[in-house]
Amino acid sequence: MTGSGSGFIKKCPENAYQRTIRLFGKEAVEALFSKRVAVFGLGGVGGSAVEALARSNIGTIDVIDNDFYNETNLNRQCMALIPNLGRRKTDVCEERIHDINPEIRVMKHPVFYLPGSEEANGLEFQNYDYILDAIDTVSAKIGLILEAQKAQVPIISCMGAGNKMDPSKLQTCDLFETSMDPLARIMRRELRKRGVQHLKVVYSTEPSMKPLPEKREEVNERSAEKEESEKRNLPLRRQKDTPASCAFVPPAAGLLAASVVVRELMKSSEVQWG
Repeated sequence: MTGSGSGFIKKCPENAYQRTIRLFGKEAVEALFSKRVAVFGLGGVGGSAVEALARSNIGTIDVIDNDFYNETNLNRQCMALIPNLGRRKTDVCEERIHDINPEIRVMKHPVFYLPGSEEANGLEFQNYDYILDAIDTVSAKIGLILEAQKAQVPIISCMGAGNKMDPSKLQTCDLFETSMDPLARIMRRELRKRGVQHLKVVYSTEPSMKPLPEKREEVNERSAEKEESEKRNLPLRRQKDTPASCAFVPPAAGLLAASVVVRELMKSSEVQWG
């Protein structure tokens, strides 16, 4: 499995990764450039994870999401800026990555991942060195996890980041050791049925808060989303009220997940680091 080629940072400023090299070591940072990581979901969690991977010199990054930026993303998604409203997340993500390191190879997949779909069948699971799951649809998460395990590709899955306020409560562990997370509870039940015994996750031990009712315009926006989903024969991302969110927890969850990916890739490269 290879990244975007041999060599080390041909067009970036000479000292772009100098402080990372001082922490990881030059050999480890060079090894990361040969790795390919797929990030599924480019919301508050996935967008921050992608940026951290690019700033860590991952050589090839696949970004998978069919969504467009809208006003409700501005409070927490690092690539959601007013000039980007209405634009595809995969396009904005590609630009952001190349503004950090033009040599990173970006593979865009502007699709809604659903197991067994034509779009899903076109993804190169066998070529990924790691998968980061930041999807917010249960059926898609389950299918992605099963496909990753079938392909024997390591995966980290992010549980719920909505209705939370305290990023210090985030941690990584096995899914079957989690508590206090409604999404994790559903995932434990469904994956147990499918014979999955272990899964590395990012989750929060903070009890979920009860958000205030949605405003009328937010309900109207979800109705428009439902109409568009039905028109394109896509499943809705959220069947109930949209979770409340803030600027702290989703990005912190993405950064934590990306740190696990980077550290485990360095370990698997069998190079001296740290």
